[in-house]
Amino acid sequence: MFNLKKKSFKKFDFLLLFSVIALCVFGLIMIKSATLSFDNPKYVKTQAIATILGFFIILILVLMDYQFLGKLYIPIYVVCNLLLLAVLVVGVGDEQWGAKSWLYITKSFGFQPSEFVKIGLIISLAKYIDINKEHINEPFTLLKVLAFAFLPVVLILKQPDAGTAMVFVFFIAAMLFVAEVKWKYIGMAIGAGLASLPVLWFKLDKYQRERIFNFLEPERDISNTGYQAMQGKIAIGSGKVFGRGLTQGVYTQYNYIPAKHTDFIFAVVAEELGFIGGVVLIFLYFIMLQRFIKIAKNSTDMFGSCMCIGMAAMFLFHIWENIGMTIGLMPITGIPLPFMSYGGTFQLANMICVGIALSVGLHKEGLSFEK
Repeated sequence: MFNLKKKSFKKFDFLLLFSVIALCVFGLIMIKSATLSFDNPKYVKTQAIATILGFFIILILVLMDYQFLGKLYIPIYVVCNLLLLAVLVVGVGDEQWGAKSWLYITKSFGFQPSEFVKIGLIISLAKYIDINKEHINEPFTLLKVLAFAFLPVVLILKQPDAGTAMVFVFFIAAMLFVAEVKWKYIGMAIGAGLASLPVLWFKLDKYQRERIFNFLEPERDISNTGYQAMQGKIAIGSGKVFGRGLTQGVYTQYNYIPAKHTDFIFAVVAEELGFIGGVVLIFLYFIMLQRFIKIAKNSTDMFGSCMCIGMAAMFLFHIWENIGMTIGLMPITGIPLPFMSYGGTFQLANMICVGIALSVGLHKEGLSFEK
């Protein structure tokens, strides 16, 4: 599994690694600034520990033949679904976040299984697509693949966590597109999705409907349910071109922005570093996503290609939705910003994705793996 007869790192994707390092450093700096008013160093320490651990995991994954993950796709899939079932039974968080999404091993140590389930499903679904690629457009085979893919989504919706479920649906769709599912099936799926919107609307909780109403009419309830969105936009606008300066943001440092170190970290970036800071961040994301897509295109097999595209789609949805909701282009869903938002589980999950992509890229370039 780890025995490398030939080590050739000439084609190692350093650009992907360097972009991720830059994003992690950027994130730590902004979390430190966002939590300065909390007078509690635990946020930066937790994020730093998760980041360092993440780089060790990247090293392990780079040395590992990614095909080994494919051999474990069934156990990975089963563990993922068991974790989601455990969340439904003993999970916590519904009182604070509106969804049971956390599992606590001890009183002080907890994690969000859905963050790791994203990776687990991408791995297992990529392998399942690879196994069935020759018959993917046969109705029975396609139904099997869809059932395989959407069982975890149903469990996520039971929490209920519609935001995370949307992430799953997006990367599943991207992976099926790469698997060359016929357009007629894609059209049928889009039609079914549109037809189900009225049913989904009545299944939304009150706070979820309020978020959509506030998105459509931002000024309708700015003192209550629309407060977070409005404060975020004001903070972003106040940053102008060059920002107020690091740790100098009025809305950030005086705690006008709710969830400023997690979901609304982009508002902190824009207020303190301005338009320039926001553009630099988006440019780093562009480089990272471009490298994921390049690795996927150059992959020698469907398994590696599907995994990289699934992970790129997952990152893209997080980036688009998070930045979009802070500037008023998307409804607020509680989706964090990769490598920037505070969260140990989320940070580790992101780093695992990077390690897997680097492994796929190295394997393509001729690393020899032997038992």
